[in-house]
Amino acid sequence: MRIESIETFVKGKVAVVRVRTDDGVEGIGQTAPFDVEVTVQVLHTMVAPFFLGRDPWDLEALVDSCLRYQYKYPGTFMLRAMCGVDTALWDVLGKVAGQPVHKLLGGRVRDSVPMYASSMSRAVTPQQEAERMQRLAEENGFRCGKVRIGEEMGRDVDAWPGRTEDLIPYMREAMGEDFDLSADANGGFSVSRAIRVGRLLEDHGYYHYEEPCPFPEIENTAAVSAALDIPVSGGEQDNSLAQFHRMLGMRAVDVVQPDVGYIGGISRARKVAQLAEIAGIPCTPHCSNHSMLQVFTLHLAAAMPACSQYQEWGIEPTTWTDEIYEPMLRVVAGELAVPSEPGWGLELVPQFVRTAERRLSSAREVLIPDRSPWAV
Repeated sequence: MRIESIETFVKGKVAVVRVRTDDGVEGIGQTAPFDVEVTVQVLHTMVAPFFLGRDPWDLEALVDSCLRYQYKYPGTFMLRAMCGVDTALWDVLGKVAGQPVHKLLGGRVRDSVPMYASSMSRAVTPQQEAERMQRLAEENGFRCGKVRIGEEMGRDVDAWPGRTEDLIPYMREAMGEDFDLSADANGGFSVSRAIRVGRLLEDHGYYHYEEPCPFPEIENTAAVSAALDIPVSGGEQDNSLAQFHRMLGMRAVDVVQPDVGYIGGISRARKVAQLAEIAGIPCTPHCSNHSMLQVFTLHLAAAMPACSQYQEWGIEPTTWTDEIYEPMLRVVAGELAVPSEPGWGLELVPQFVRTAERRLSSAREVLIPDRSPWAV
């Protein structure tokens, strides 16, 4: 079995990837959303040549070889593109084996995965946030929710003056003591301000405190973690395995949050989950929208022992993910059931395939770079 072609389908903020093998097996995946035109260009010119004509069972070796060859380009678009090919190939392998992807990742650790309702908005008032969180708890059974505080990479500013200090106690009072609450600062605070906010979160019994300081500043995040009792989380923006190794080794975070789309797919995301397991640190992969990445992350969480806590479920409507794939996931009683169908268990909606912008790379056309390990 060899990889015969790699196709991309772009529509709006989403790029779907379809891989075909020479014996007719098809697998579907997706790149990380947003700026997908750049991602797709990188995929076809810098990633696809290392996979076309190769055995899909060598998937993780192929990922490693491509990234080693492209060592001068270790940034986000390379890994966003890699995610599309990687996830499509996991679907191929699952279909060939007749097993869901989580079985290939080591086996199902849990039958269902508890989810937390993740707010993405800083535009809502505390009252509005509480109302919609209460509604979601009633309709979908959520037992945990996360709110946004501070401002993204905000240098100690707030969406409006006093919002953080108003929101934290208001949400606790509105949701009651039995509802777990978390807060996400998106790198908005300096160390001293982050610690002050963290103590307020502790006073009101919050569950975890996400990304208090800008994500590259892991020493600052470590200082916040050391000063507080509330678990501090981070890692969603990081895509270097070496950085995750440092982060976990220095105990910069109490919960680690790799994003499947940003880190380069399932093959690399599971390595972070395994590092977290060895370190005794929970892993809660970041996944903030309803694209196929939500499904990939569910399979990862089902198989990784370190993914033992609530996992993320974005609550904002993302109409740009509608009518792309089916079936869509649905939270029931605060949890997602783990799929049992081969591969991802997904199908593309035919209308999406017909109307999306298509691009194809074929094994018959590929020219392996001269310095590739497979060059003749």
